[in-house]
Amino acid sequence: MNEAALAASATSRAWSSGRRVLRLAGVGRNEATLAGTGLAIVALHVLDDSFFQPQPGTSAGDHLVSGLVPFAGLIAAALFYRRLRPGLRAALAGLLGLFGIAAGIESAYYLDAGRLSGDDYTGLAAIAGGLLLIGVAVTTLWRSRRTDEGLPRRWVRRSLTAIGVVLAVYVLGLPFLVSYVLTHTARAFVPVAHLGAAHQNVTFTTADGLRLKGWYVPSKNGAAVISFPGRKGTQKPARMLARHGYGVLLFDRRGEGESEGDPNAWGWAGHQDVEAAVRFLQSRPDVERDRIGGIGLSVGGEMMLESAARARGLKAVVSEGAGERSIREYLDITGNGKWTDVPSYAALSAGIALFSNNTPPTSLKDLVGSIAPTPVFFVYGEHGQQGERNLNPTYYAAARQPKMIWKVPGSGHVGGIDARPKEYERRVVGFFDRTLLR
Repeated sequence: MNEAALAASATSRAWSSGRRVLRLAGVGRNEATLAGTGLAIVALHVLDDSFFQPQPGTSAGDHLVSGLVPFAGLIAAALFYRRLRPGLRAALAGLLGLFGIAAGIESAYYLDAGRLSGDDYTGLAAIAGGLLLIGVAVTTLWRSRRTDEGLPRRWVRRSLTAIGVVLAVYVLGLPFLVSYVLTHTARAFVPVAHLGAAHQNVTFTTADGLRLKGWYVPSKNGAAVISFPGRKGTQKPARMLARHGYGVLLFDRRGEGESEGDPNAWGWAGHQDVEAAVRFLQSRPDVERDRIGGIGLSVGGEMMLESAARARGLKAVVSEGAGERSIREYLDITGNGKWTDVPSYAALSAGIALFSNNTPPTSLKDLVGSIAPTPVFFVYGEHGQQGERNLNPTYYAAARQPKMIWKVPGSGHVGGIDARPKEYERRVVGFFDRTLLR
């Protein structure tokens, strides 16, 4: 081939390569613009939720870490997006798209209920921004697949990279996103009271200044019991206790219902709410100070155990369905397969700590030994969740006398009162009669 032909061939190849580079550069600009738009929308909601329109009873200063860290992460993603390879760009856009949906999912609940307010509007926008980012991720993956022709070795490397990214997202990324949802739950609407007795609407204040609202059935026997999960949960234990003359207090914990504060589905810092409820009952003329007990289901049971271990206001505690509330309890679970989930639980706990501005609470196994001399009654279902079936015997063994435990035959998670109603009433009311009325 002569020099002219070689030059022509080289020119043709250079022209083809140049057109391809320009084409890809143009797509890259469009992709970066769309990704930046989606990231900006999600970042706006984070700012709105944390600083411009925070939860009642909280201020922007309460969210410096929980708000600025995700905001800074979104801005950094927008700034460095162009520098990443297509596969990493797609993974980043997809993960942050899921974060946008998680950040706005609370607003979807209020939209369905027809009660949008405050930052719900930017929350709905965050969902749209998240969907846009997921669309960018899918498009980027498809485009790189079509235009990147390489050797089999390159495909092997890409496949291994993809598997690694998927595992990282599944094991670490998704639990971290779930932690955001658990600390930004929608406020359940307060239901109608069916307590079987006249009640009062009450308000009391926590040590850190939050106003909590609830219902109170006055006592007829000088004793009162805090029933949790409060107004949003089942009212059956409250009705049962009211029938036997006990005063019963049900309240919305911080961040739920009509109470102030930021929500936390795992109940971190909830012991402060229980202790405030105890102080409220101690101020009641119908209640004797040494006749105050608590019954808690699931997270409520965990809160009662922690409160009884930290303070002496509760004189008797029933905990039904308590399980794990952080990586610390999860490490106390025995059995095969636990260790494969440790990274996910660690990521979940770290995320809840970040987004709630609370450190993980002390393990209940380490706390329950401090409950004595307060009597404690552990209840869990035969068919309950793995954590409660595994951990309640562990908690019972770690607690000191006086203590009781009951595995409810045929019961699922916190279903004891439905599975064995007569026996449940006999055991639970009998426990409070022995500990609070004698």
